[in-house]
Amino acid sequence: MTDEDPLDVPALQRRLAEFAAARNWQPYHTPKNLVAALSVEASELVEIFQWLTPEQSARVMDDPGTAHRVRDEIADVLAYLLQLCEVLGVDPLAALSAKIDRNGRRFPVPGSDLAEPPTP
Repeated sequence: MTDEDPLDVPALQRRLAEFAAARNWQPYHTPKNLVAALSVEASELVEIFQWLTPEQSARVMDDPGTAHRVRDEIADVLAYLLQLCEVLGVDPLAALSAKIDRNGRRFPVPGSDLAEPPTP
C-alpha cells in the first residue's frame, strides 16, 4: 500500500487478514482472544494519559516521542477492533452509524422536536 492508495475499512481488514494468514495466526484470532487483545491495547493507550492533567493531555501530540506512542497504540486498538469485526461479521461503520442514530434518539438536543417537554 502506498500513500496514494485510498484507505478504507475493507482494504485494511484484508491487509490485517493477509498479515495474520502469512504467519498462521488465524487459529488464535477468536472473538475472545481479539477482545482480550483489544482491551490490553486500549489499556496501553490509557497508560500514556493516566497521570496527565487535562491540560497536559490536550498537548500530548506536541511531544514527538509521545505522539508516536499515541499513534501506535491507536493503531493497535483499531487493528484489533477491525479484526474482531471481521471475525464476527460486523460492519464497523454501519454499527457506528446506527449507534449515533440511537444516541440521537436517547439524547435529543434540548429544545428539539425529539426532546421531552419539561415536567412541571
